[in-house]
Amino acid sequence: MIRQLTEEDDVLCQQLIRQKPAENLFIIGDIEAFGYQQDFQKIWGDFSVDGELRAILLKYEVNFIPFALGEFDVEGFAKVINENEYQVVSGLDDIIEQMEPFLNRTITSNRKLYYAKCNQLKANNQSTDENVKLVSIDDLPRLEQLLRSVPEFQDLEFNYHSKQRNIESGVSRSYYIEQDERMVSTVSTAAENSMSAMIVGVGTEAEYKRRGYATKCLVQLCQDVLAEGKELCLFYDNPDAGKIYKRIGFSDIGFWKMLKVK
Repeated sequence: MIRQLTEEDDVLCQQLIRQKPAENLFIIGDIEAFGYQQDFQKIWGDFSVDGELRAILLKYEVNFIPFALGEFDVEGFAKVINENEYQVVSGLDDIIEQMEPFLNRTITSNRKLYYAKCNQLKANNQSTDENVKLVSIDDLPRLEQLLRSVPEFQDLEFNYHSKQRNIESGVSRSYYIEQDERMVSTVSTAAENSMSAMIVGVGTEAEYKRRGYATKCLVQLCQDVLAEGKELCLFYDNPDAGKIYKRIGFSDIGFWKMLKVK
């Protein structure tokens, strides 16, 4: 049976999603931030015949994320999605692949990414670097300038109000290294919650690449977040980048699939 969840279902919901905190980073964060009673956010639960909550489906604006530990009502979740306006359906690849045949809109992008997490840094990555600094609100213009100099971020939407709000609310933080009086390398978190954080925005200005700056920023960020008792996770599709992450202490936990539709 599928029904919409409310605050009264929170204990059951948390018991399910907190078994996999890194895999459910977005779901945990959105529930912590917005709860169950928002126009832009809804959560459905799939219950077994014994009344056990076995899967959930989160809708945030026009994005859907399903999660299940085992068998669930695949067609039922797809029906819920099809009855709503949606643009993106994403989640662990084995779950999304089951639902994909039942979605009623044309898929324009089907992307599969490695999903990795870190609970502890490897021993050779546990020293701090005083050159790595935390981005403040006043640093945001320089952060934007750096990111736009990196080819993969040139089309980035950089909203100062959103960035400031995220820093102040603790759902995002950024680190950087400065050389020649300018910011040259950076890394950030996104969707931070009480249990986990997503690493995003790893970038270095072209002429400063291959000096280890991004790794230093990444190690400092990981040390600080892990010290707070959180797991770290990230997506990547470049095997060479994956090697760097694994040397630090990340390990693959599966694949994340993202479907965009029209």
